[in-house]
This record gives sequence, structure tokens and C-alpha cells, in this order.
Amino acid sequence: MLKKEVAALLEQQINKEFYSAYLYLDMSNYYYSKNLDGFGNWFKIQAQEERDHAMLFLTYLQNNGECPKLGAIDAPDKVYESFRDPLAASLVHEEYVTSLINAIYAEAMKANDFRTLQFLDWFVKEQGEEEKNANDLLGRFDLFASDVKGLYALDAEMAARTYTAPSLTL
Repeated sequence: MLKKEVAALLEQQINKEFYSAYLYLDMSNYYYSKNLDGFGNWFKIQAQEERDHAMLFLTYLQNNGECPKLGAIDAPDKVYESFRDPLAASLVHEEYVTSLINAIYAEAMKANDFRTLQFLDWFVKEQGEEEKNANDLLGRFDLFASDVKGLYALDAEMAARTYTAPSLTL
């Protein structure tokens, strides 16, 4: 049985992951509205990944005898002034999500909840990848996007991203 404090943080993370999906859908909408469909595609796939993360937390809780209460998901409130803004915001957001995962990990460690620690190991690794991807994309944008042809090529590259479901077994 999960400790109350660990279960509560895991339950809160469901909402945070769904919010991440909303945030990335908002970023996707921004890029589609600016005719940067490749960037729109990249963030739409990012939203799918975040939705899947929420479902992993939900399933984990259910598999451990919990009945998570689902809360309201806040609407994103970001305003983007430039093509770069969503990219920078996504890096900041991924760093925030990493801090949330780390807090859950610390609470599980304090509770000697080794099963949850093992579950969270995948998310620790995933967050490293998420931060690297966001940082790399921002860096590539800064490198190439000042040139129209570079922006076009980067957008075309982002259009090639395809969705891959997470491979975490619960």
C-alpha cells in the first residue's frame, strides 16, 4: 500500500501532466496559426506524450489500490510574441516538471517506497530526455532560424516527428 503523502503527490502529478498536454497543444496551435506546421506537429506530438505520462501515473495508482481524484485542468495562459517564445517556455516547463518528479522521488525515498522509486526511475530518465530535447530545439532555433531558409528547413524537420508510445510496463 502506498503511503498517503506519496499517493497524494502521484495524484497531483496526473493533473500536472494533463496540464502539460494542454500547454503543448496551445503551443501547437500557435505555430499552426503562424503557418509553421512542422513546429505545430512537434508540439502536438509532445502533447500526446504528456497525456500518456498522465495515464501512466493514473494506472500506477490504480494498480496500487488507489482511486485517484481528478482535478480541473487549468487553461494555458501564455502569450507568445515571437516564434522563439514557445520553445523557451517549453524548456522552462520541462525543468519545472523535473522538479516535480524529483519531489515525488524524494518523498518515496523518505517513505522507503521502493516500488514507487522503481516506477519513477523511468520518469527521471524521461525528464532528462525532455529537457535535452527542449534545450536542443531552442539551440537549433537560435542557430538557424534567423535565416528564412534555416527556419524553413527546421520546420520541415519538425514535421517529420512521429508519435511513439512510451514503453514503460506497470
